[in-house]
Amino acid sequence: MTQMTDVSMSDEVATALAQGRAVVALESTIISHGMPWPRNADVAMQVEQAVRDQGAVPATIAVIEGQLCAGLTPDQVERLAKDTGVVKAASRDLGACIVKGLTAGTTVSATMRIAALAGIGVFATGGIGGVHRGDGMDVSADLTELACTDVLVVCAGVKSILDIPRTIEALETLRVPVAVYGADEFPAFYTAQSGVTAGERFDDARDIAAVWAANRAVGLGTGMLVANPIPAEHALDAREIGATIDAALAAADAQGVSGKDVTPFLLGRLNAVTEGKALGANIELVLNNARLAGRIAVAAVG
Repeated sequence: MTQMTDVSMSDEVATALAQGRAVVALESTIISHGMPWPRNADVAMQVEQAVRDQGAVPATIAVIEGQLCAGLTPDQVERLAKDTGVVKAASRDLGACIVKGLTAGTTVSATMRIAALAGIGVFATGGIGGVHRGDGMDVSADLTELACTDVLVVCAGVKSILDIPRTIEALETLRVPVAVYGADEFPAFYTAQSGVTAGERFDDARDIAAVWAANRAVGLGTGMLVANPIPAEHALDAREIGATIDAALAAADAQGVSGKDVTPFLLGRLNAVTEGKALGANIELVLNNARLAGRIAVAAVG
């Protein structure tokens, strides 16, 4: 592994960055906390291949025994996928992980922070966190990180379990540019429609890369959010998923589930109730985001 700016990078990632080639960061909580073994490891490899298919180099990001890493070995991916002792780390947790020598899957905020340290500017994930329903003070660190870390994030919108309109308002307050790829309406993770019109529409990855470059040129100093709707053939029924989410939120409240445990609890309930359809949709949207991120990254260095 090659050491640089406190991030241990695989030789492939380090070489690509040194040569000015396109690199796409990938988060690792989808491996450690998002899916069961062995599907989590298989999907991680599929997502990396989706990036490669676009001509970019994937850099899956995690913390391994206290070391920030960009670009994982197959053994490291397997460890994240199987080890029940792997923790979930947001950006605020990175210092503690380093000092304690912990192994952690990184959330959106932590992945953005490590990507920025490594010099990686494009990041693909599933969906970002945001403002939770009901409690307006429960706001994901993903939004704060987007406000202060210059990384372009491709996602399928805000997770459906959140308050999407208030999340969009928060992004506006934080000066985070929002672009929607190929649609006028902001997507809602499992579905392409949220009922919210937000962000500028772009139909070409090259235009998105140009906007990102322009934001940097004017010294905006924030990240950029690119919302990429789930393909129609993989989307879930909006009414059905809405009712399922409401029921899952009620169950979480009744069982006293709170903090960082809420999202995995709700996603687990959704997958169980939809008989695996939610997990299948999640996988497809992540792959779709990885492909778009790869094209944007290639355009950005071209």
